[in-house]
Amino acid sequence: MNVVSNTPMNGVDDLHVVAETFLTQIGYLVRGYDPKTGGPSIRESIPYRLFMDYFMAYPSKAWAVDELAALLGTTRPTVYRHINKLKAIDLLEVMDVEYDGQTRKGYRIRFGDLGKAWNFVEANVNMAMENYRKTVVHFQALAARNSNEREL
Repeated sequence: MNVVSNTPMNGVDDLHVVAETFLTQIGYLVRGYDPKTGGPSIRESIPYRLFMDYFMAYPSKAWAVDELAALLGTTRPTVYRHINKLKAIDLLEVMDVEYDGQTRKGYRIRFGDLGKAWNFVEANVNMAMENYRKTVVHFQALAARNSNEREL
């Protein structure tokens, strides 16, 4: 996940502008979209459609990868690539789902709610930042000790 300085988009009423900006800011969508990757615009791209047309449109529904691949007209590896990006930032959860008469792994927005899922993401980012802080303090102490030893 990317963490960038940003301004809240509370004044923007267009769902797609907010979605595109947010998904780009967190690193899910690629900046400078290249139309060769599956649609003439970012909003017609596989990752955008996957997130908006399926995960956000039906946040409590768990989707099988094969089902998503068929609906999006793409391959399983492509769907997995984008699902893995969302899993890496903990926005998705895994649950069993029935598809083609079989129980398979399904994916949905964590807790079936983007706001609740984001709380989980924030907690993980805060924990990671605290761990970075501890490493920086330790690093600084080691550097200071090393500097003192050289002065002797």
